[in-house]
Amino acid sequence: MSDTIKIAIVTGSSRGIGRSIALALAQEGQDVIVTYRSNTQEAENVVKAIQGVGRKAVALQQDVGDTSSFDASVEQIRAALKDNWGRETFDYLVNNAGIGITKPFAALTEDDFDAMANVHIKGVVFLTQKLLPLMNDGGGIVNISSGLTRVTAPAAGGYAMMKGAVEVYTRHLAAEVGPRGITVNAVAPGPTATDFGGGLMKDENVQVGMGQMSVFGEIGTPDNIGSTVAAVLSGGMHRVTAQRIEVGGFSV
Repeated sequence: MSDTIKIAIVTGSSRGIGRSIALALAQEGQDVIVTYRSNTQEAENVVKAIQGVGRKAVALQQDVGDTSSFDASVEQIRAALKDNWGRETFDYLVNNAGIGITKPFAALTEDDFDAMANVHIKGVVFLTQKLLPLMNDGGGIVNISSGLTRVTAPAAGGYAMMKGAVEVYTRHLAAEVGPRGITVNAVAPGPTATDFGGGLMKDENVQVGMGQMSVFGEIGTPDNIGSTVAAVLSGGMHRVTAQRIEVGGFSV
């Protein structure tokens, strides 16, 4: 199969924002490797939806919070590329997988901190490190951050710290891989109606309150994030790198 076909890997893309990113990329003409932690059926549903728009997709189980599993995960990706596309490389990586723990600092435990750090910091850094040798020059990386790195919310500090680290990493990685023509950006969702973090943003009262902070008067949807990531990777933004792109409509 021709290398002109672009292939994206989207971590944690069986549901929520990750699912919308995978589908938006497919609608832009990219094939997708969907990764998921545990729900095989949801991941297969995403694969079918991608196939429904005429693109190729496969689903692979992956725990981004367990760095010891990354060698095996990369080998799975190598095999999937060879078996499904006759290739050894891919083009785009979206580090989307995440967990949310909402607690004030006084109640945050070391286990809470480690669980978030393993996924959002160690997972992002070391999975990217292992996948970069398989990425084509001229490719792109998007790390999903959060509007909480810029605005504050009750009991969100621990999670926001993790995403702050991701944004610093994004800028420095962009400088390192720039000579290969690879862009690295962070996309930071504002409040978005998903079941992430226990589904808090699906509560109507919360939606009204958070929506008042946005110039749009409402919180966002996963498709808002998916279309933005697709624009960064598939559109005419290849000279944009080391940037934080917020998708929330906050005017403060």
